Parts: sequence; C-alpha cells; structure tokens
Amino acid sequence: MKKEETYLECEKLWVYEMLILAAGWFGAYTFLLRGGVFCNAQTANVVLFAMALGQGEWASAGYLLLPISAYFLGAFLSEYLAKSVKRFHFLRWDTLLVGFEIIIVLLLGLLPKEAPDQICQVALNFICSMQFNTFRQVEGVPAATTFVTNHIRQIGHFSAKYLRHRTPENRDRVLLHSRLLFCFAAGAVISTICGRIFAYRSIWGSAVILLIIFTRLAHADRSYEKSLIGKVPHGH
Repeated sequence: MKKEETYLECEKLWVYEMLILAAGWFGAYTFLLRGGVFCNAQTANVVLFAMALGQGEWASAGYLLLPISAYFLGAFLSEYLAKSVKRFHFLRWDTLLVGFEIIIVLLLGLLPKEAPDQICQVALNFICSMQFNTFRQVEGVPAATTFVTNHIRQIGHFSAKYLRHRTPENRDRVLLHSRLLFCFAAGAVISTICGRIFAYRSIWGSAVILLIIFTRLAHADRSYEKSLIGKVPHGH
C-alpha cells in the first residue's frame, strides 16, 4: 500500500498545495486591488490595532476589530460546524467548506470597483480563518494552508536537522514545506498577472482552483459512501 493511501483525500498533499495556491492568490488580490492589505492572517491587524490604541486613534482601532472579529468568527464557526454537521448527504465538512469558499469568491468577483474594499477584506478574512482551522494536517504533518511563516521556519528547522542526521524523514519535511511555500508564492505571482489583465474579476481564478479541489473531494466522498453501502449487511 502506498503511503498516501493511508490518508483521507482531504489530508493529501495535492489538496494542501492547491489550497495554499488559492491563499497566495487571495493575498496578492487584496493587496493590489482591495485596500493594500493581506487577508490571510491577523498578526499585522493586531499590531495596527494596538498601535491605534496607543495613539488614541479610536476610530481606526474600532475599524480593525472588524477583520479580527471576522477571523475569530471563522475559526469559531468552522470548529462548531465541523463537529455538528460532519456530513451533508455524502459530502464531508471539508468538502462543504471548499464549496462555500467558491460561492464567496464568485460573489466577491461580482463586486463593482466602487464597492468598499472592506467587504472583500472581511469576507476573505472569514473564509481564510475557516480554511486554516479546518485543514490542519497534511499526511500526518501539521501544516497551514493560508500563510507561510511557519513553513519558512520548518524549512530552516528540518534543514538543520537533516544536515546533522541525514534522515529521510527530515529531508521529506524540508521538501514538503518547500513545496507549500512555492505554491503560495506561485499563487501570488499568477494572481498579480491576472489582476493586471482582468482587474477585479481576477479573483475568479482562485475559484477555478477551489472548484478542482471540490470536485475531487466530492468524488472521493461519494466513493467512500458507496464503499460503506456495500459493507452494510442485508436486512440492516
């Protein structure tokens, strides 16, 4: 049995590569076209919030609570719904979340240029938080799908361990985190190019990526359900 066959489809490396590709797309999109901010994480917003408080800029501090609260709500809902919903018909929660992301991205692409940038920023904050909280382990390895700070740290960490011990495990960890870092950067590059050509509609490119993920995960969910039906004894 191949190693990857021991994992759920939603835990396989290709899913994480595609998700982080879309996340890189989101980050470049909001920075270039929707307010010059990054939507994928909240460290910068918390720093800006604290600075606004320190400078007595109450309106700015209040505004920054919006993306921070959206990120909090995304984490809360994804955790709650994952335990409550689990499945809708044959679709797993992970698959449903990707489908929800597609809908949000399609709607954001319909927003006119004049629409407040905050709508896009907060919406992407929300779905990035849900994605980050839902997809946590790639083939048994803790990993993020919305930002790369920890991936860079892990590359350095396991590179040092590999130089000392030369074990396949350390080498594989370096390669895994490097691949995810590359995919994030690739998503940002493609998003930048598409943004120059298609402007505000360019976010729909990330929907294509998410649609590929959704289709394959849904197929895996359907195959799993059929396998369970075949195992149910007659009369039950």
